[in-house]
Amino acid sequence: MANPNVQIPVTGMTCDDCAARIEKALAALPDVKARVSYPRATAVIEDLGRATLPEIVQTIRTAGYGASLPDTARTPVRMGGRGRDLHIAIIGGGSAAFACAIRAAEDGARVTLIEGHSVIGGTCVNVGCVPSKILIQAAHVAHEQAAPRFQGLRAHTPVVDRAELVRQQQARVEALRQAKYGDIVDSHPRITLRHAYARFLDAHTLGLLDSAGAEESLTADRFLIATGASPTIPDVPGLTDTPYWTSTEALVATETPRRLLVLGASAVAVELAQAFRRLGSEVTLLARSRLLSREDADLGAGLQAAFEAEGICVMTDIVVRRVHHQDGVFTLTTSRGTINGDRLLVATGRRPNTGRVGVARAGVRVDDHGAIVVDDHLRTNVRHIYAAGDCCALPQLVYVAAAAGTRAAINMMGGDAALDLRVMPTVVFTDPQVATVGLTEDVARMQGLAVDTRTLALDNVPRALANFNTQGFIRLVVEHPSGRIVGAQMLAAEAGEAIQTAAIAISRRMTAGELADQLFPYLTMVEGLKLCAQTFTKDIKQLSCCAG
Repeated sequence: MANPNVQIPVTGMTCDDCAARIEKALAALPDVKARVSYPRATAVIEDLGRATLPEIVQTIRTAGYGASLPDTARTPVRMGGRGRDLHIAIIGGGSAAFACAIRAAEDGARVTLIEGHSVIGGTCVNVGCVPSKILIQAAHVAHEQAAPRFQGLRAHTPVVDRAELVRQQQARVEALRQAKYGDIVDSHPRITLRHAYARFLDAHTLGLLDSAGAEESLTADRFLIATGASPTIPDVPGLTDTPYWTSTEALVATETPRRLLVLGASAVAVELAQAFRRLGSEVTLLARSRLLSREDADLGAGLQAAFEAEGICVMTDIVVRRVHHQDGVFTLTTSRGTINGDRLLVATGRRPNTGRVGVARAGVRVDDHGAIVVDDHLRTNVRHIYAAGDCCALPQLVYVAAAAGTRAAINMMGGDAALDLRVMPTVVFTDPQVATVGLTEDVARMQGLAVDTRTLALDNVPRALANFNTQGFIRLVVEHPSGRIVGAQMLAAEAGEAIQTAAIAISRRMTAGELADQLFPYLTMVEGLKLCAQTFTKDIKQLSCCAG
């Protein structure tokens, strides 16, 4: 017997059945004896058997509940018999880095976070998700004033004070950065934050360079590379000699340009193009192929129609051959003639920040785009070096980065946690929103699946009718003949709020019939998923409202 009667706090239990479920999971571990109490929210470990406390905690988490070791029960994680706590060095200070740091510290590791910039938090809170969604929502409110859908409301041109919008936006950014990053560092004694640029000197040593020019070396047992990504600047003659914007500059610009040119057609490009149009800019969007080229073609076509209805000029299949800037005017020479604008926003993707980290010195393999190659356990080809977030060959999504960081920490500490991206919902925050999960019809067929699809126009969704906003559609892809749902695509207002229902249905291997049989609240946009599922067996035009 080892560590008898260690009490582990457990969160997430809602009844005695939850406690029984956890006891059953723990009993499957070799020789472990444990009692779990729902009223006391604890798991009492009477005998560790052949398990370790971190394995006990991970088993509880795998069962779907929260658990962490109390400080009095923590035991040092030892490496190579050296008899000291595991030291993890994390290069980066964004979502992946913090997710890894928090989990590793909770499990007893000593963590050094190394961030080269003066602010922490990475892309999402500082120059990505948070400020962009604030801008998009402000633009949406302005648009509702300028073009109300309801006949009893009179349109009026909103007065836009861009400088004041930026001030409010940045105040919220700073508050969230402090709450979600700064305060977390301050509250974790096992996490030390170092502001310095880090690069590998060899596979076990980092060189740190701080803002004062001081250099030192740092060794650790495990490393996580979580250095994020930066905007990609295309190799267009003349571009780098101009004062172009990336999304970073656009989000804090205190001006609303009269004529804005947007180069790009993925999520960042389309989101900001529409936002600036709604704030008063004349917008021309230049796409090398089509909008959202990696998504189902109908999504891009539907979004383009919505953009053009708002007065955005969308130019697809266009090549920019040269950029010139003079006297405050951008001149783009393209395959379809010359185009002028007052500002140019370049939003053509993001590249991994791996160049200055010295991954070659550590022997870490990268792909042709400079992204670090990892397996589903976030391991690089070097045994003790892991990577997570946008610097990896993974989807550049903040929730993927955070999930990867947590799983990397578990695996560094001897656990076995895989990052499963088979059910990964995505959202583009335009209006209408574009939301997807799982397989498209084309991809499913490429994978050898026999599938059937149904597409529901939004004029069949009561909430869309009540909103006088029927622009878009909902599509479900099901495996034939089982009826199991394998994909969903939505072009609709509030699609981002509804797509997780489809994600859960796919992860639970539900059929279209089972989804159609669920109770959905009326009037909601997510009810459209139920209606779309019903179309596999019914003519929904023959059903009354709320028909089950």
